[in-house]
Amino acid sequence: MPDIVVMFFLLGLLAGAVKSDLQVPKATYDTLSLLLMLTIGLKGGMALHGNLHWGLVPELMGVALLSAVIPLMLMPVLRRLVRLSPADSASIAAHYGSVSAGTFAVALAYVEARQLAVGSEVTLYLVAMELPAIMIAIALYRRYQGAAVKESTSKLWHETLTNRGVILLAGGVVIGALYGPFQGEEVTNLFTGAFKGVLALFLLEMGLTAAQTLRPMPWHHWRLVTFALVTPMVLSLMGIAVGALVGLPIGSVVILAALAASASYIAAPAAMRAAIPEANIGLAMLASLGITFPLNVMLGIPVYHRLIEWLLVS
Repeated sequence: MPDIVVMFFLLGLLAGAVKSDLQVPKATYDTLSLLLMLTIGLKGGMALHGNLHWGLVPELMGVALLSAVIPLMLMPVLRRLVRLSPADSASIAAHYGSVSAGTFAVALAYVEARQLAVGSEVTLYLVAMELPAIMIAIALYRRYQGAAVKESTSKLWHETLTNRGVILLAGGVVIGALYGPFQGEEVTNLFTGAFKGVLALFLLEMGLTAAQTLRPMPWHHWRLVTFALVTPMVLSLMGIAVGALVGLPIGSVVILAALAASASYIAAPAAMRAAIPEANIGLAMLASLGITFPLNVMLGIPVYHRLIEWLLVS
């Protein structure tokens, strides 16, 4: 049986497919996403309490480098094989190089349920992988245009570093690391205890949204659909390779593989709208949220786990 939180995603997907009037109010969704990101940050910070050391630097640099390499690899694929415009190619490359907090949350719940060994620093992967891909993809697009990258760099840095996801994740990590699992437990227990419940409701909304992006089925975008189905497996192998290279425990490798295979649907769309207004964000959302997110949540994470056990354990 899949994790119970995945069943809530399937429920939302089914409700959307049959055109039910079920909906999660926008204010509720905003609250759920805020709670989810803050809780992820707090959980990661509490695990880091007393465990911060310089040895984490090479690991985080490797993770950030992975995020930067992905758009460099995907841009020519999107241009030549998927046959998208330079703007759409750069936009989708940024989405796939950046990461999905929802996928991270499901992967974290997965490894915790199976009591897999996981490093205390995995939440920092989210922060480390958020920005590099976006910056690289925009630089590639500016280079294609023949324009100077500097013209929007400072604004982009500000918008990316101050978006609510980064603020809540980074802030939660700092608070959790300062207070640990016991000093602030009267507050942190409220968040961590409700983690799976909040995640279940968040995935219910993601299921509804994913169904909306797939209605009607976008058969005319079959190249993009194929890309969104095949790319996660390729990227997960890159995540596994980086995890093995830096000697991560098996649970951390599962999470890194899931993050590498994921695609952003919160930070990247906001950044791309501002930096590349010519890009069709609907195409990026179709690929990232309509196809890749359901694939990872329903099938991908268990497959990556089995693959890791086969490659690294057996």
